[in-house]
Amino acid sequence: MKILVTGGAGFIGSNFVHRTLETHPQHNITVLDSFTYAANEANLPAGIEVVRQDICQPLTGSFDLIVHFAAESHNDNSLRDPLRFIKTNIEGTAQLLEYARLNDARFHHISTDEVFGDLALDDPARFTPSTPYNPSSPYSASKAASDHLVRAYVRSFGVQATISNCSNNYGPRQHPEKFIPRQIINLLHDEKPRLYGDGLNVRDWIHVDDHNDAVWTIIEQGEVGETYLIGANGERSNKQVVEGLNVAFDRDPKDFVHVTDRPGHDRRYAIDPSSTEALGWRPQYTFARGLKETIEWYRANPQWWADSREVAEETYLQVEKELG
Repeated sequence: MKILVTGGAGFIGSNFVHRTLETHPQHNITVLDSFTYAANEANLPAGIEVVRQDICQPLTGSFDLIVHFAAESHNDNSLRDPLRFIKTNIEGTAQLLEYARLNDARFHHISTDEVFGDLALDDPARFTPSTPYNPSSPYSASKAASDHLVRAYVRSFGVQATISNCSNNYGPRQHPEKFIPRQIINLLHDEKPRLYGDGLNVRDWIHVDDHNDAVWTIIEQGEVGETYLIGANGERSNKQVVEGLNVAFDRDPKDFVHVTDRPGHDRRYAIDPSSTEALGWRPQYTFARGLKETIEWYRANPQWWADSREVAEETYLQVEKELG
């Protein structure tokens, strides 16, 4: 197949490209990316065809499959500039769906568990494909809207599309603005990790390779028009993650800095992955193994994150001042 990977120079998309070359080398890959600050050309393997274009522009070329990772995705940024998220995540998805409709291309849409809102810490429930949408931020609301567009194009035009909503990813090549790489890099600089609020917010962590293997399982075995949830049963509070990182660096687990919580910070996400497991997929990484390998990747690649980390930290300091 001729495969277009949107957002293929970003974190999850670039890891999808690497993983596809390892596990599905028979396919031809093209990356479409506008190369915003979150993308990095160094993420891409040599020889990959790259189209530098915003997804809000009409797509040209011939592709059998579109795997749509491209999105504005940082919640803090969505609070400062919501219209950018609405344009990219909604209008951009619509442009790609139009291409799929007119060219009979298979379409897989990468979404997030954040569209479901959050759960109470003591709630035994987990998100399922039938959980009502209840987004909390401009980011999650824009992703919810894009999910609805995909479903509308399936029902109205017969587009051959599937959706996956995944829990929080971690692993190599993740931008330093994100939670786990930010704390790892702070620790590599012998600086204390930083924790929003009380740190009890729970996320369901999954290694990026496990996520991308699940995406391939859905592409190959999933039913058109269906939504599949991807998670690794990896619920941990942000505080537990930070404590584990401190231990990995031989530090006191409690040696971190509390900072003022951001507005609308969801309390808990939890995925029921049985819809994807029913297709035969299972995660391969334990959180301990994945975190250890992720730490080593950032330790070995300072040239990759140095400049972007500096810019991200300046932004965070400004946000912390605004929050008081």
